[in-house]
Amino acid sequence: MTRMMKVDAGFEPIASALAAQLDQVTVIFERQLASDMSAVNKLCMHVEQYRGKMLRPTLVLLSGFAAAPAPAQEVRSQRSEVSQASLSPHDLRPLTSDLLTEKHRIVAAVVEMIHMATLVHDDVLDEAAVRRRGRTVNDLWGNEMAVILGDYLISNAFHLCSTIGDPAINLTLGDVTNTLCEGELVQLHHRDDYSIDEALYLEIVRRKTASLIGECCRLGAMLSGAPERISKAMKNFGIALGIAFQIQDDLLDLIGDQGVVGKSLGKDLDKGKLTLPVIYQLADSEPADRGEALRLIMERDAASLRLLLIESGAVARTAATAKGFVSQAKSELAAAPAGPARDYLGVLAESVASRTW
Repeated sequence: MTRMMKVDAGFEPIASALAAQLDQVTVIFERQLASDMSAVNKLCMHVEQYRGKMLRPTLVLLSGFAAAPAPAQEVRSQRSEVSQASLSPHDLRPLTSDLLTEKHRIVAAVVEMIHMATLVHDDVLDEAAVRRRGRTVNDLWGNEMAVILGDYLISNAFHLCSTIGDPAINLTLGDVTNTLCEGELVQLHHRDDYSIDEALYLEIVRRKTASLIGECCRLGAMLSGAPERISKAMKNFGIALGIAFQIQDDLLDLIGDQGVVGKSLGKDLDKGKLTLPVIYQLADSEPADRGEALRLIMERDAASLRLLLIESGAVARTAATAKGFVSQAKSELAAAPAGPARDYLGVLAESVASRTW
């Protein structure tokens, strides 16, 4: 089941429209993965439990809603009934189901398949046993099965994408998938490298997480016929949002509650991946304190390291950095037409830096 944000009454129409679209995306997703082999279906049914927040499909659809031009005739009709001064931005953006097309929904399913493939492969790399509060594919059936299932998801993603009939979308998502892999490869290359700085960390994050999220927003806007200026702004929104999301994810891996987060935690430390709180700690510490932090890292003493990061202010600084990227993301939304979808994207962005799951 998709975990949707809690929304106030003012956002109920857009939340309802989004939920209806996501239901259709789920149908496309499940139809594409259906196999005549029961063993394959069993695996796909299990991995479908990984669909939690469905952030990437949500961003494709919301960006499509936000960038879709309001029908001029409907806007003129509204303005003739009440004065322009009395209209809120929400009044000027009528929400109708035909604002989005089947292409939006297919792209939304495709990006979720790509994302889920990376989750399956990540669990192998991290030797994770829990995902979405359930056992991972690798924990249940072994690494070989998980690797091939991840490949199957990628293969199906691009097969489904091909049904759109637009090679440019395939090329774009192929390029993004290459970028995701580059980010992961660079991160793996720098395992147990205690000299990583903030700039390198952010570049890894931009590639392995934010690149796909940025493209989700750009494609959603582009498929709604948005001009290049708006599509580019939406991509920039997604990239900044994706960086904030990954920073918060890495922070939760160090200080989160597994029962709340719903997946195996402490894996970055176990695998020698330096994330932003640890980078800040090492960069800002006096030599003796830095030595103590390095000892805790090398001994994989998660509990003591967690206390040190909190007490030193590294956790607070990391949270502030994530919020800074959220602010940067929200500033890009000014390029999109005013309306409930744009405002809802802003609310979604705010939730990223404060999430505990």
